[in-house]
Amino acid sequence: MIARPVYLEKLIRYKDKDLIKVITGIRRCGKSVLLFDIYTRYLLDLGIPEDHILKINLENKENSPLRDADALYQFILNRISGSGKYYVMIDEIQYVTGFEDLVNSLKNKGCDVYITGSNSRLLSGDISTALRGRSIEIKVYTLSFAEYASASADDHRKAFNDYLLYGGFPYAATELDTRSKIDYLKMLESTVATKDIIDRHRIRNANLFYAVYDFLCSNIGSTVSAKKITDTLRSNGYSSLSPDTVDSYLQYLCEAFLFYKVYRYDIRGREYLKTQNKYYISDLGLRNVRLNYRQLEITHSLENVIYLELIRRGYRVDIGKNKEKEIDFIASGIKDSYYIQAAYTLAGEDKKKQELDSFRNIADGYKKIVITMDEDPFIILENGFKKINVIDFLLNADSLETI
Repeated sequence: MIARPVYLEKLIRYKDKDLIKVITGIRRCGKSVLLFDIYTRYLLDLGIPEDHILKINLENKENSPLRDADALYQFILNRISGSGKYYVMIDEIQYVTGFEDLVNSLKNKGCDVYITGSNSRLLSGDISTALRGRSIEIKVYTLSFAEYASASADDHRKAFNDYLLYGGFPYAATELDTRSKIDYLKMLESTVATKDIIDRHRIRNANLFYAVYDFLCSNIGSTVSAKKITDTLRSNGYSSLSPDTVDSYLQYLCEAFLFYKVYRYDIRGREYLKTQNKYYISDLGLRNVRLNYRQLEITHSLENVIYLELIRRGYRVDIGKNKEKEIDFIASGIKDSYYIQAAYTLAGEDKKKQELDSFRNIADGYKKIVITMDEDPFIILENGFKKINVIDFLLNADSLETI
């Protein structure tokens, strides 16, 4: 079992607080293991009786009768009749219609309630209102590189190369046989990642949906719009596709935590732009297996890994527009904010100029950092711009603050 210390610390921080803990993330990213194994072991070590920890996995066929809110509520009530606090953990709560009243009632009875879900609508405005402002979201992602490396016997460079290819789903990360690793990712990609979306939203023309999905997989880190996708796919024979349909498919993919939409921000105009956003996939392993390990563009893969690491660390991430230049990421944190470029290398004056030109003539105090695969010791560049190796960045949670 791979330790997930960042998430465990968050659960510990909110333990026994008068909040419903909502753990969200893509299917198979480790939410169940986090609650049912890692956090449960912590509670048991504190001396909490095992019968005061209720764990209900609604994805299991044997628990399908409990997908009815009234039946689930009665099932739990029958098991919390003793004294002392009960810790109630319900996995994949989206199977229960009207679960909001259920979890509110459990909280009002003094239970410490934890729910997981694989759909971002769990914390839509309506649901947050239904939970009466008494919930906290803990977003769980697939393994960070630091978590991945902790479970690997390989040196960091070899581990990073594998991480770029196979991603960070916990099972895939611990599977040593390459063929088995790929077969597992194919299973995830064809069932959990996409078929679930098609079934949930009753998509009638799956081929159109897959065409949009494939387009995003092929264009991670590129600016796109619903119209651009529509025009491209129509030219490839998908004549019945419309921008409205594409827009719906993009929303579904993001709701399932399969992709993340990143907005463009005009630094000089101080406003968000309405078109040409970017999409990054939640795990490169899914993307690569979908494309049959073609299109392994290292720069876009680096961008994707860096984006995921930034949001894991709690940064608000946008794309920066600086006149005609683009800054890959504006990472805004509680204490500091950064302009970040992702580049395979800064070797060569032309490449260096291309990357650094995006930083020029910005009149604010944000640090300007290029994250590369370069392993040379030169950190300080011209005009106070700085450089950091991507592996050093990923392994050190304070790397941006200390550089």
